[in-house]
Amino acid sequence: MILIPAIDLMNNQCVRLSQGDFDTQTVYSSDPVRTALQFENKGFTHLHMVDLDGAKQRTPLHLEMLRAVSVATGLFIDFSGGIRNAEQARQVFEKGASAITVGSMAVNDPETTESILKEHGPEKVILGADVKNEFIATAGWLEQSDKDIFSFLDFWLGKGFRKVMITDVSKDGMMQGPSKELYLKVLERFPDIRLIASGGIATMDDIYQLEALGCYGAITGKALYEGKLSQDDLDVFLKKNKND
Repeated sequence: MILIPAIDLMNNQCVRLSQGDFDTQTVYSSDPVRTALQFENKGFTHLHMVDLDGAKQRTPLHLEMLRAVSVATGLFIDFSGGIRNAEQARQVFEKGASAITVGSMAVNDPETTESILKEHGPEKVILGADVKNEFIATAGWLEQSDKDIFSFLDFWLGKGFRKVMITDVSKDGMMQGPSKELYLKVLERFPDIRLIASGGIATMDDIYQLEALGCYGAITGKALYEGKLSQDDLDVFLKKNKND
């Protein structure tokens, strides 16, 4: 399983939210490039970068920060937030993203989503599913759709997506454990999915439990920033799972 640190961007700073609430932001770093370099030096090979301002404004706003991180590191960068059309997706890739995650667009504009998937391929386009009570949330978690996670996945996996990042918004930033029950339901129903779990990780035990479920990847944010995961424990996990 790939363990992926997260950088959530607001006003060019690394922040974390609690349960997707923009009024609960905690600033952890004013230098995202330095933060990304620190993650790389710790042994991580991947990075999940979220443009929270872009998600709110419905257009990517931190493209220059993406470029700076991509130039300074060799990390595989997955970028999300505000991508609403094919040209914006191309701009994100041009600025150095290795992959993009599309979520709100998959709900609101299936035709464009499918065209982006066809243009760039399933290794470079990840389906994002932000979930509240098993229904899809959009626009940086500010809005809840009428689409349940299972019908959403059934539709998009049929269109060719392979990787799916699922965030239980109620768990995100709370460090109360990931949504293992939800992930188990998804993996039982869609056994071929490459599931990337996001939200709630507080301990190394949480990480190993997600690995045991069969998750392809897991994203961690606040637990890393607040030192809940020791470097020794991370070294053991990262060496055991030699990420490429």
